[in-house]
Amino acid sequence: MAKTYNRIFPEVYDFEALCSAHQRARRGKRYRGEVLRFSRNLEPELIQLQNELTWGSYRTGPYRYFYVHEPKTRMVASLPYRDRVVQHSLVAAIEPIWEARFLHDSYACRPGKGMHAGADRAQDFMRRIQRNHGKVYALKADISKYFPSIDHGVLKALVRRRIACPGTLWLLDEIIDSSADPDDPAPAGIPIGNLTSQLLANVYLHELDKFVKHELREPYYLRYMDDFVVMGPDKDRLHRVRQDIEAFLWERLSLTTNDKTQVFPVAHRQGRGLDFLGFRMWPTHRRLRKQSIRRMRRKMRAYARRYAAGRVDLDQVGASVQSWVGHASHADTHQLRAQVLGERTFTRTGGAEDG
Repeated sequence: MAKTYNRIFPEVYDFEALCSAHQRARRGKRYRGEVLRFSRNLEPELIQLQNELTWGSYRTGPYRYFYVHEPKTRMVASLPYRDRVVQHSLVAAIEPIWEARFLHDSYACRPGKGMHAGADRAQDFMRRIQRNHGKVYALKADISKYFPSIDHGVLKALVRRRIACPGTLWLLDEIIDSSADPDDPAPAGIPIGNLTSQLLANVYLHELDKFVKHELREPYYLRYMDDFVVMGPDKDRLHRVRQDIEAFLWERLSLTTNDKTQVFPVAHRQGRGLDFLGFRMWPTHRRLRKQSIRRMRRKMRAYARRYAAGRVDLDQVGASVQSWVGHASHADTHQLRAQVLGERTFTRTGGAEDG
């Protein structure tokens, strides 16, 4: 029987834990109005949260919804700051329970992982298969409308395999159900934007990780949230793996893959690159995705116009540029970086001109 954990809730509502959660929640946002207001009355705010949690009267606040359009259009939910503090405290208490059990090749929203580590691992898989078998095929898939499709009943059952603490389960249920329609007999979906959603989404698809690695015994599998890839030298086998995975996802997790899911050869001449984690990858080299390059060119044009109008300074431009350069440097992009960054001239007089 799987080990379950109790007596977690005091770690969540402990005053020092809430204070540490506030420190983490305000990173990069400390000068926003709601954060400043909370910080000015920090002790009373934290005591109020502590009382609501210990008395069981805490309720998740109203969501504010908005759209982000990069890298693709998604609806994101934002909670009041006090709720974000609670979620930071909760995740700090429960994340280690699952982190110790997550499989190595899950790369999203985990300490020491991330897109670049996942891309390195994917390319290492390709090179091993190429070296040992001469051909590389990839099953590239992602889940259709993943976050809106997560079944609340299934998710709560998975959580209860590891957590037996009544207070922690009450708080998790409150957060899971906070964006659901109360009249829906089978609620589904968790908000993109919640800190807890990142962890719970990994808990949900940990079941897929175990199925592919332990039951199908596929060694060349990795996942980044709802995107995943299985590689190997045998195209027909990967088609069978796809069928097995899609049956498992539907029967066990009420999920489906999207219509872009397919098996294809990975080769520079008679095939194509693996489009994954912001790169196009082959066993021999790696390139940036074309839309990443187009996006940076648009940003540089916009920054040049804003700088010419005095609405942005070079420090702000530099922070964005350094972030993109850091990502681009993980691909074969030395000449490309120089080209993209050299296309604009920044000047306060006469507007911005092409370089």
